Amino acid sequence: MKNIKLLWNYMKGNRSKYTFAILSIGMAALFSLIGPLVMKITIDSIIGNEQLSAPYWVVRIIEGFGGVSALKSKLWIPAGMLVAFTVFRGLFLFFKGKWSAEAAETVSRKMRDQLYNHLQYLSYQYHVKAETGDLVQRCTSDVETIRRFLATQFVEIGSALFMLLFSGYIMLTLDLTMTLVSLALVPVIFTFAVVFFIKVKKAFKLMDESEGKMSTTLQENLTGLRVVRAFGRQRHEEERFEEKNRINRDFTYKLIRLFAWYWSISDLICMFQIGMVLVTGIYWTAMGRISLGTLVVFTTYIGMLLWPVRQMGRVITDLGKAMVAVERIQAIIDEPIENMEENGDKSPIYGNISFENVSFGYETDKPILKNINFNVEAGQTVAILGPTGSGKTTLVHLLARLFDYQEGSIKIDGKELKTIDKKWIRSNLGLILQEPFLFAKTIKENIRLGRYDANDEEVVEVAQVASIHDVILEFDKGYETLVGERGVSLSGGQKQRMAIARSLINNSPIVVFDDSLSAVDTETDASIRAALKERKNKATTFIISHRISTLSEADFIIVLDKGKLIQTGNHDQLIHEEGLYKKIWNIQNSSEDGFMEVAN
Repeated sequence: MKNIKLLWNYMKGNRSKYTFAILSIGMAALFSLIGPLVMKITIDSIIGNEQLSAPYWVVRIIEGFGGVSALKSKLWIPAGMLVAFTVFRGLFLFFKGKWSAEAAETVSRKMRDQLYNHLQYLSYQYHVKAETGDLVQRCTSDVETIRRFLATQFVEIGSALFMLLFSGYIMLTLDLTMTLVSLALVPVIFTFAVVFFIKVKKAFKLMDESEGKMSTTLQENLTGLRVVRAFGRQRHEEERFEEKNRINRDFTYKLIRLFAWYWSISDLICMFQIGMVLVTGIYWTAMGRISLGTLVVFTTYIGMLLWPVRQMGRVITDLGKAMVAVERIQAIIDEPIENMEENGDKSPIYGNISFENVSFGYETDKPILKNINFNVEAGQTVAILGPTGSGKTTLVHLLARLFDYQEGSIKIDGKELKTIDKKWIRSNLGLILQEPFLFAKTIKENIRLGRYDANDEEVVEVAQVASIHDVILEFDKGYETLVGERGVSLSGGQKQRMAIARSLINNSPIVVFDDSLSAVDTETDASIRAALKERKNKATTFIISHRISTLSEADFIIVLDKGKLIQTGNHDQLIHEEGLYKKIWNIQNSSEDGFMEVAN
């Protein structure tokens, strides 16, 4: 019931179109039922000599044409009426299809927009855990399932109800006993459809979830195809996909088997019902209890009536699918969006930063950072060194408020970080990740992503700082070169330098290099750092790296280990102090000396 209410809410703004579509299907049902009545009257009273027996409103129509006697010499009138009723039925079916399709497309578009927009504002932590393939499945396949139901099956509920009401009324006016015979198995068919609905809903949910996992596997493989080929893991990936595909096939087969059972059994029940009407009707016609025209009406009506009633099985099956899809979509919508605190402080940011006893953990009982303390003045460069898992990336993520610290205090220019508007702090902090993501756009468009109003001179300037300008000019189309999906046409170092240029164009007062110089050679690394120093309005810069040559020129260096700050100081101080920094410096120096000896 909850999911039906959710679906009803999604239909807001389009309910009037659905109302008109249902009324149109009702009128189409009425005109389709009048045709057999015309045939009955023609057979029994116009061609035959039976006394006119029909609903009052039908009698009035016949009297309008001069009565039965006048129609005996004008058989073209009943024939013309049959044609007219068929035309009117087709016209109302057209309006039904038009209005239901327009409404369904509008609803599905609104759902996609709502889903996409909601995903933009979900927390960073949610996207870290979410499976991309499953999210794509919900935004496409699940929305399409709902669209198909709303476009075709939803109004069919009205068709079945109108057909049952109209035909039931007309049949009752003709013969009560024959009506009871004709409708005897309709409750059985409907009950069977409800049972089928319950089973299909469970089967479809399993199939839909398995398809989502298969999509995730496919998405991961296509994204990491070069890695797969580099390690010769094609067969492993094939087996992995085959397993997901097999599971999806098995659940799909289960659903198909349920459909096969439903349609075959419902066919049997419907044929039995039609057989009952034919046998009973023919016998009573032969006995003179009912007329030949009445037999024609009942045999025609039962064929017209059983299809929409039987179709209710498909309707409620698609309803079950739609309910599962709504539930999966709503699970995303129900995820709380990140509180951007738009009423927070938006004062100018200069880059003075202090950490005081800051502790943080993704799980409360497993702290990642423990009592971190340090101060940074605006314009200084801070280097961060530490083994994998020591909390380096977590520390800079706290600065961007991708996560909020649980203990202690982080202040920027003397203001508590938690009081600063999230969007504001992120627009003033350039975060350059270790694994840069580039969009399938031109080089210029990718660099301008940080600030769309940047002019060409500013794009070239930041490209020069990032030591990528000369490389760009070597491409045939220069800055108008398309980089391909995820920047596939560029090397790892070129992508990182593009990401650096993209962050610098925003002129952020705080810039963070999250191990984002790792894919460039030491000469380019030094060139980028030198260019950053020469920039006017020098930003407060954090550099995470394992390369001592990258860290050595920083104003001061932070060394982390197991979430604790174990050393601070500049390069000259730390290489004369026993600890992790000196140990790594010695290792890297000895490696370089060995390399030089081999080279000489």
